[in-house]
Amino acid sequence: MTEPQRADHQPAIEDVEVAAYTFPTDAPESDGTLTWDSTTMVLVRLQAGGRTGIGYTYAGAAAAEVVSGSLADVVRGRDATTPAATWAAMHHAVRNLGRPGLVADAVSAVDLAAWDLHARLLGVPLCTAVGAVHEAVPVYGSGGFTSYDVDRLCAQLAGWADAGIDQVKMKVGRDPRADTRRVRAARDALGVGPALFVDANGAYSRKQALAMAESFATCGVGWFEEPVSSDDLEGLRLVRDRAPAGMDVAAGEYGYDLPYFHRMLDAQAVDCLQADVTRCGGITALVRVAALCDARGLDLSLHCAPQASAHVATALWHLRHLEYFHDHVRIERLAFDGVLEPQPGGVLIPDRDRPGHGLTVRDADIEEHRVR
Repeated sequence: MTEPQRADHQPAIEDVEVAAYTFPTDAPESDGTLTWDSTTMVLVRLQAGGRTGIGYTYAGAAAAEVVSGSLADVVRGRDATTPAATWAAMHHAVRNLGRPGLVADAVSAVDLAAWDLHARLLGVPLCTAVGAVHEAVPVYGSGGFTSYDVDRLCAQLAGWADAGIDQVKMKVGRDPRADTRRVRAARDALGVGPALFVDANGAYSRKQALAMAESFATCGVGWFEEPVSSDDLEGLRLVRDRAPAGMDVAAGEYGYDLPYFHRMLDAQAVDCLQADVTRCGGITALVRVAALCDARGLDLSLHCAPQASAHVATALWHLRHLEYFHDHVRIERLAFDGVLEPQPGGVLIPDRDRPGHGLTVRDADIEEHRVR
């Protein structure tokens, strides 16, 4: 392949490493449309100038094959100080693979590593490198799986509230007949203070979603995520238009490319857009998604992977919050040193004394979970 153009004094990316790890959940989990008992992380490391950049995505182990088989040769040798140019090269290289899905996951992990490497080479925190406009990132506790009995559900949500996270989310949609009872129990456990969100993961039909919105509103629910499939833009718009006052409809976590988000916003399908930096194409792509929201004066909420998301979240003008997801919190605490923990007020505050995102991999602790 043609050697990428770069100034002689700029460090080149010397090596690309990728591995996949599968971590069991601490209990069987389910939402409205899926059940699972493990989660796989694909971890990428880039080396240049004596520094290592770390990025990752939550995806099937096949995403690691995309990195090693299709992206590594594209990335190796490129200027380590221009991560956006590296992203563009990857974007062009995967044209015939089909960009959405696993390919976008792989690109996201490499892009995150490229930005982390860039910041470490500069000796600055990642939030500085991406252009922070916020000091702190509001989070909401997320879990409340449909596989939990009511006691475990309420204990988890109340635990987040007691820890100072005053926004919490639970799953619904597995058994619509039980959903109102479960949501009411959660409301009673939380009391009147903390905000309560629900996430159906697209499990309801349009008319079910409308009926459930009215029912959930009596329990003070102010966030209804994926009431219908995120592919049903007309259905999302219908629920958004008819939902009770004070209830926002949200979707977007399954967006893998910019046109997806453009279509959702153009359809006026959501009150708040969601995006996942480990799926949408990484930091380089996420800032483009944020610009779409900025142009419409619409908020953006980041989905999951809190340690990968926290620094870039500070650079989002219309940031709403970041999902502090139970599974990913467990995995990231095990996999990394330097993780950010929620501070009083329910926020993550990037460590500006550490270069990059400040994470180091705990290789010995995760080796037993390695699958590739």
